[in-house]
Amino acid sequence: MVDDPCKYQWSSYQVNALGKASALCTPHPAYLAIHPNDKTRQTCYRALFKHHLDTKMIEDIRQATHKGMAIGNDKFKDEIEKLTNTNMRPQKMGRPPKQPE
Repeated sequence: MVDDPCKYQWSSYQVNALGKASALCTPHPAYLAIHPNDKTRQTCYRALFKHHLDTKMIEDIRQATHKGMAIGNDKFKDEIEKLTNTNMRPQKMGRPPKQPE
């Protein structure tokens, strides 16, 4: 989408990372917990965006989001399945086989 998160107008990045005032954004408790000092918190937040995700990871995230599935190893998926009673692995496409009468 953009090569720098501050260039995406619909992101909260400018508010969280650069301290831009906005009536639309309310700081999330997890963001506020990064550090009590505003400037230090913004610096720490910017550091989260220094590394780019590789193309495969981005595609995995898109596919999982599109299908409503979790991303992670099998142990993590097992835990999510138990907690939500929802399958977190791709299923065979198409109708289920017809059951014998």
